[in-house]
Parts: sequence; C-alpha cells; structure tokens
Amino acid sequence: MARVRTPPSMDELFSVYSPEDVFRVMKTYSITNSEGEYLPWDKFKWRVNKGDNPELAWLATKLARTNVSRNLPELCGVNESSCFKLCIPDSLQAKLHYIDKLTGGSQSVSDHPFFGKQEKNAYLVQSLLMEEAITSSQLEGASTTRKVAKEMLESERQPQNKSEQMIANNYRLMKRAVSLKNDELTIPLILELHEIATHKGIDNDAVPGEFRTSNDIDIRDQYNDVAHVPPAARSLQERMEKLCQFANEEHGQLNSDNFIHPLVKAIILHFMVAYIHPFGDGNGRTARALFYWFMLKSGYWLFEYVSISKLIQEKRTDYDRAFLYTETDDNDLTYFLYHQVDIVVKAVDALREYIERKQKEMFEFMNWVEKSAVANALKRGQLDILKEAVKNPGRVFTVKTVANNLGCNENTARTYLNDLAKRDLLLVGKASKGKAMRYIAPADLAERL
Repeated sequence: MARVRTPPSMDELFSVYSPEDVFRVMKTYSITNSEGEYLPWDKFKWRVNKGDNPELAWLATKLARTNVSRNLPELCGVNESSCFKLCIPDSLQAKLHYIDKLTGGSQSVSDHPFFGKQEKNAYLVQSLLMEEAITSSQLEGASTTRKVAKEMLESERQPQNKSEQMIANNYRLMKRAVSLKNDELTIPLILELHEIATHKGIDNDAVPGEFRTSNDIDIRDQYNDVAHVPPAARSLQERMEKLCQFANEEHGQLNSDNFIHPLVKAIILHFMVAYIHPFGDGNGRTARALFYWFMLKSGYWLFEYVSISKLIQEKRTDYDRAFLYTETDDNDLTYFLYHQVDIVVKAVDALREYIERKQKEMFEFMNWVEKSAVANALKRGQLDILKEAVKNPGRVFTVKTVANNLGCNENTARTYLNDLAKRDLLLVGKASKGKAMRYIAPADLAERL
C-alpha cells in the first residue's frame, strides 16, 4: 500500500490563492468528480483537468464539501477540538438506496421465493455466523483453513489451538450480537462482546472485557511507520460513553433535522471503535460485531445473512487506506463510508447470487430425485441431507452437524438421520464410547434413490 499523505490544509491554500482564483474553478470542481467519485488528495491531484492547478482545484473541492458536510460534535478525534464530520453526496445516496431496495424494498432479497423460514435458518448458520466467524478471525491473523474451521463449528468440538479459539470466539460473538439486537448500547454490553471475542485468545497483556490502561499502543503500516496513535487511555471511558449516546440517539424520526441513515450510523460505530482502540487486543472483532448489532437493531434483519469480513479480507489494504484518508483529511468520515458501503453492496449481491444458485441446485436435485419412490415421503431437511450426500460420497453426518447446518434442534436432526438410515439411504457407523453416532453417505446413493 502506498503511503497516504496528508493533503494541504485550507488555511495553507487560502494563504496562496485568492477567493477570485477559487471562484474561477468552482464550476469545474465540486464534491465529487463527474463519475461520482469522492477522491482523496492522493488520487485527486493526478485527475485534474490538463493545465489546471491541483492545489487550487483541491481548495475548490474542499469548499464544496465543507458547505454540505455535517459535524458530529459528540465524536472527537485524538485532538479533542476537532470533531468528525461526513457528507452524503448523490453517488453515496444512490448506493444506500440500492441496499435498501435489496434488503427491504420491492426487489428485496428477502422476498425471493427460495428464502423461506428454513432457508433463513440454514443460511444464517452456514453463511453469516460461520463465514463471518472464520474470516473475521483470519483478518486478525488466524491461520486455520476454512474447511477445518467449519468442521469444528459444525461438530461443536473444542478448539485445539489459538486460531481455532479465535474462530470459536467469533462464532459465539456473532450469535450474541444477534441476541442483543433489542438492547441499547452500553459500556457493559461492549465489554461483554469484547470478552467473548478474546476469550483465551490474547497474546499481550490485554484483559478480556476491560479497557486498556496503557498508552503504549500504536498501529503501524506495512512500512512499519506509525499510521495511527489512538486516544489516551484516560479518555476512553468518556469517549465510549459518548459513542453509546450517539448509538442510542434517535436519528430516524420523521420530520427531524438530524437524520442519519442506519447503515451510515452502523459504519460510524465500526470506525469509531477501531479509531478509539479502547482495548489492547480484539478491537476489530468488537467493531464488526457492533456493526451487525446496530443493523439488526435498526430492523435490517437480512444482515443476519450477510458477511462483510470476507470482502474486507480480500482487499484489506483498501480498508486501511480508507481509514487513513479519513484520519488525514480533517476527520472526514465520507471516505470510510464509501468504502464500507461498497463492501455492503458486494455482500448483498453475493447473498442474492447465493440464493439463486442454491435455488437452481435444489430445483435440479428435486427434478432428479422426484423420480424416486421415497421422495414424496421425505421432509425438506432430509432432502437437504441427501443433496449433500449425493455430492459427497463418504461424507459423515452427525446429529450435531445436521442440527447446526439445518438450523433445527437435535431431536429433529436425529429423527431425520434415523429415518434415512432405516430407508437404507445412509449407512450407520457404530459409535465408540463417548462418541456421537455417525451416518455415512453411501457411494451408490444415486442408485438407491
């Protein structure tokens, strides 16, 4: 990642250029460029029109942004005299509208005929809670493969190393965030989430569920340069209390003059926890959990099935750069908002594609299996088991893995498996003492059907 440079300040530029100079270029340079991009200085200076002065063009752009920006006085930077701010240009507004349509409007993914109650449960377990737990941990350095991690979560076996512990913690963290969606944000709630995220998974002197007490902490970039120095430990209690007040304040009432889109607010919560860095370890995991918590609290239930960490992981440098653009350009959160909203757009699109793919797979499987005499006697959950069994001869199923995958209780899972075994569609492996009964997909299942 190229180093992010601090742009020239408006005071510096006004000492060089007159108001007449600025007025002359204001018709050409505004909040975004003609393509709707909210460019930072590092990119902007190379994209001005031929013959134009980059600094003068930047000053005109900054003035346009300042005129429409909104200050958040309750959220201060390291320098407490400088608060964070944001603006919502048309191109960002359009992205927010697109997300609203797909997560709750007339084209909502949730209205898809595939997305029945059982599919919601199955996708919740398979995609968000497991996928988010795994990739969120990998963002923090966990090295366990996705296959091994998923096997651990499905079978509920105990973690065997630190990487697996991080993933198990994140799985519990996401489930807890879902269960707390009706609560207000409080410091005890944040501390509880952090304690879950870091249980048996801290290398340094940080204490799970407690704010850091030391200022001996900084965040470095790939060049080992200091990229961010968090606020002093003595200010953490007050800053986090103000963050809770911001989260709990009603910003969505009709006819109010303080509206903030719920997704924008969730992203701000994510950013501020990362920025304040209240813990010695586990800040990123806690920040992402709060993002999900607030979206669910705001009625965006579909976010139970959307994973953002995988997309952040794929382009981690873009995430880091967006953070630094905000910090180096007068605490302008708009850079981070654009980045995270783009991540959410991709995540929602991925959910829609997943649902369409799974619907097609199930349709093809049902067309094939309906020729079998037993098909009409089976439950939908049993057909899901058989679909996996046909694709993976020799696969081992247990009551726990089936219950976790289908989002049902263990009694239902046991009934499904025993019935399939009685119909000679699954083989039964003898359980050794203390081990769960094993049900095995036969190699000739297609012929048996």
